[in-house]
Amino acid sequence: MSKRTIVSMPGDGIGKPVLDEAIRVLAAAGFEANYVEGDIGWEFWRKEGNPLPQRTLDLLAEHKIGLFGAITSKPKDDAFNELAPELQAKGLVYSSPIVGLRQHFNLDICLRPCRTYKGNPLNFIRRAADGGVDEPEVDVAIFRQNTEGLYGGVEWSNPPKQVHDALMTHPRFVKNFGGTPVEEISISTRIFTKKATERILRAAFEHARKYGYKSVTVCEKPNVIRETSGMMYKMAQQMQRADFPEIELWNTNIDAQMMWLTKNPENYGVIVAGNMFGDIVSDGFAGLIGGLGFACSAQYNPETGIGVFEPTHGSAPKYADYPVSIVNPIAMIESACMMLDFIDEQSIATRIRKAVAEVVAEGKVRTYDMAKMAGRADVVEKGAASTTQMADAIIAKL
Repeated sequence: MSKRTIVSMPGDGIGKPVLDEAIRVLAAAGFEANYVEGDIGWEFWRKEGNPLPQRTLDLLAEHKIGLFGAITSKPKDDAFNELAPELQAKGLVYSSPIVGLRQHFNLDICLRPCRTYKGNPLNFIRRAADGGVDEPEVDVAIFRQNTEGLYGGVEWSNPPKQVHDALMTHPRFVKNFGGTPVEEISISTRIFTKKATERILRAAFEHARKYGYKSVTVCEKPNVIRETSGMMYKMAQQMQRADFPEIELWNTNIDAQMMWLTKNPENYGVIVAGNMFGDIVSDGFAGLIGGLGFACSAQYNPETGIGVFEPTHGSAPKYADYPVSIVNPIAMIESACMMLDFIDEQSIATRIRKAVAEVVAEGKVRTYDMAKMAGRADVVEKGAASTTQMADAIIAKL
């Protein structure tokens, strides 16, 4: 059988070192593949005016599976100022390449699992009833709608006349903003469609059934954002009654959920939300299991079989120029395991996860975050494991 080809997209900053180590762990676990590098990120914006070149889209269209490191994104004015001078007169506007990737391939299902590793010194703890310390076990699968909502990119500053005229047909807009000069108005839309909402809800319920979770929680704000959040919850109610009666359907508001996740995180199983709220709640739960160094994700389209797998941390440019990489590669390694699950290589994924769990539980090798050290260039000299040393320890367990 020929080897599978994986599109590796290091991106910016720490994306390259964590991706390199994840690929090394994959090889040590017995996963054989060819890797082709896809260009993506800030440097391609600066040099070409496009952080997501067509050649990268073509690679993913051909090979379908991508491993992605991290990107740097900056505000509008900073992005313009960093463009090559010969590109600045072309009217180019920076947009996130990872958001563009999701929308181009309709990678509308995003799964972000957050699971406790036993022995992780960064695990969430709370005061127990007897005055001692309690460490609840977190095992939550968060499904985030990945292509719509506030991240849909339908925005205006100083909106054109036809947009302003349309908004003026809404009584609340007239009452609250009708007297505001149009040049002082900026608008970001929050658009939900029934098709995409149905897909993310069904993916969440099917995951709960497959892996034995007792509940699915819709985490939105239907009491205030009545049309979009309200539509999602109503569709979830209909779906649960018709197709998943054995699974409990819970409903939480995003603000209350952020409070409850530090009171009783062990009560939650599968959570489903729109783009922005899914982003927020997944980062919140990631904090309970050790932070973004442990936060992995998959984004995929079940119809086309295209999937991109990435840690949810950013490019951390302040660490990128250290002579020795100090960042925790576990989130990237776990994202690679999600890729293995997606392409039916679960046995290899299980071996890697077991090795990671053994390293964390043993506690002899800890990156600076696990050692609770400030992220300075000298942490390895002070006893923290480098990015490579953490990967070495996982490979040794394999």
